Amino acid sequence: MRFREPLLGGSAAMPGASLQRACRLLVAVCALHLGVTLVYYLAGRDLSRLPYLVGVPTPLQGGSHGAPASRQPPGERGPRLAAPPPPSWGASEPRPGGESSPDADSRPGPASNWTSAPVSPGAARPLPACPEESPLLVGPMLIEFNVPVDLTLLAKQNPEVKVGGRHAPKDCISPHKVAIIIPFRNRQEHLKYWLYYLHPILQRQQLDYGIYVINQAGDSMFNRAKLLNIGFREALKDYDYTCFVFSDVDLIPMDDRNAYRCFSQPRHISVAMDKFGFSLPYVQYFGGVSALSKQQFLTINGFPNNYWGWGGEDDDIFNRLVFKGMSISRPNAVVGKCRMIRHSRDKKNEPNPQRFDRIAHTKETMLSDGLNSLTYKVLDIERNPLYTKITVDVGTPS
Repeated sequence: MRFREPLLGGSAAMPGASLQRACRLLVAVCALHLGVTLVYYLAGRDLSRLPYLVGVPTPLQGGSHGAPASRQPPGERGPRLAAPPPPSWGASEPRPGGESSPDADSRPGPASNWTSAPVSPGAARPLPACPEESPLLVGPMLIEFNVPVDLTLLAKQNPEVKVGGRHAPKDCISPHKVAIIIPFRNRQEHLKYWLYYLHPILQRQQLDYGIYVINQAGDSMFNRAKLLNIGFREALKDYDYTCFVFSDVDLIPMDDRNAYRCFSQPRHISVAMDKFGFSLPYVQYFGGVSALSKQQFLTINGFPNNYWGWGGEDDDIFNRLVFKGMSISRPNAVVGKCRMIRHSRDKKNEPNPQRFDRIAHTKETMLSDGLNSLTYKVLDIERNPLYTKITVDVGTPS
């Protein structure tokens, strides 16, 4: 024993014991560090989730198969009280506990104490902008006028069209706020066909649009251009339209890719009518269906008011655009095909014998004859299911 005693004492005894003590000390420090870290972590978490984290089922979690339990915890009687509302945190204040994991709220178990106020299921989300080219277009269409149109049935077939002929896409926001102006007198059957074909087309083009039929009262000479001026002014009383399509009631497009909206330059839409063998009768032709933005229309002082009877006003409009430095844009002859409803010339719409002389003086008259000289009287406004009809007194030729 005396031989072994020196080995048990002194600094040279059991060199492995020092290493053992150092390891024990290191383990203790690590355990302390881990404990402190766990305390701080749990302080920033929802402690009610601890049973879930360690795999212990709770009454709300149900049995081993995950079925929700409908019974109450032992000792509870009657309905459970709703949890108190979560605290409200300002936009600039950090929420306690930092950010939760992306799937934290999707796990079973009670909700976190630090969730934000719930979003109402009925809250409307902002709609996206409609695409530049609608995905609903079908291209060429068969246009026929041999089947009678029932407007009551037609309204039921277009349930998204509101009273007065207003429509806007329900799943996107259209950048095109279009008022379609139709000069009118004694053409009810033509109007039925126009509504029958155009409402579905305009909806597929995803336009925010309204239909305005401007009806000339009385039996004086027909004044198409003045009715278009009136339509422009009256439509703006309803809505902040930014585009105006001026259309004869007897022209139907044969391809829904022919957009009834405005472009950076004035748009001639009816470029290939069957009446003219599906071609443009002459380069300056701007009749039938055309589109001008609000600013373009104001720049040329609108349309002339002094063209009574048939012809001349569309050439005057073309001159006004040219004199103001604008050019005409058109679709190609395939997309721009249109069909005209055949009919005899209306009474009190005979060719205007003064039209050629007036066209020759457009540059001198356009500044004084137009929107700034427009006079008329509104006699009646009808808000029909598919269109708005405005009956006006346009006066008589001076």
